[in-house]
Amino acid sequence: MTAPRVFVVDDHAMVRAGVRAELGRDVTFVGEGADVASAVDGIRATRPDVVLLDVHMPGGGGRTVLETLRAELPDVKWLALSVSDAAEDVIAVIRAGARGYVTKTISGGDLLDAVRRVAEGDVVFSPRLAGFVLDAFAAGGPAAPEPEEEATDPGLDLLSAREREVMQLLARGYTYREIGSRLFISVKTVESHASNVLRKLQLSNRNELTRWAATNRLL
Repeated sequence: MTAPRVFVVDDHAMVRAGVRAELGRDVTFVGEGADVASAVDGIRATRPDVVLLDVHMPGGGGRTVLETLRAELPDVKWLALSVSDAAEDVIAVIRAGARGYVTKTISGGDLLDAVRRVAEGDVVFSPRLAGFVLDAFAAGGPAAPEPEEEATDPGLDLLSAREREVMQLLARGYTYREIGSRLFISVKTVESHASNVLRKLQLSNRNELTRWAATNRLL
């Protein structure tokens, strides 16, 4: 797999250094920006595969960077990486053209996976954000970016009513313990249902499940 060429935009030097430290061996860093002006100039000069984009920055924020360059650089993919999980921030950046939004609580391994998926044209959200993003775009306005998949999946018919409940909560990012508390079942029972859901839907992990659920409008 060719290492994605990545440009990091964040007004905190520690964050930029942390991203480089986490991903440095698996991606090629081509530049970084600390504000809107330096980000726009740097992205124009380097034309990366993926831009990791903070939402709130001096000079207008990540959305301003995206809106300035999106039409000019259509091959660049944009992934928001922010401390904010506020609905208005997520929806604004996705409507501006980002292919995904993850929070800074993400692990290094999951961030690398998100960068690779976005570079390949996929859509990535932190699991807890997917539900309200889908709701926002269903209510009107520009369509949210989606993978090119069927709108419905016959695999849904293979799930029991309880498995569907577990599937939706898993896709929204709830832990096994949180799901057990909500459904009044044991963690072991949740794990069993989760295993059955992934097997029946022929999915490998929770990231794939979140994508599947969003595509099928089940969040």
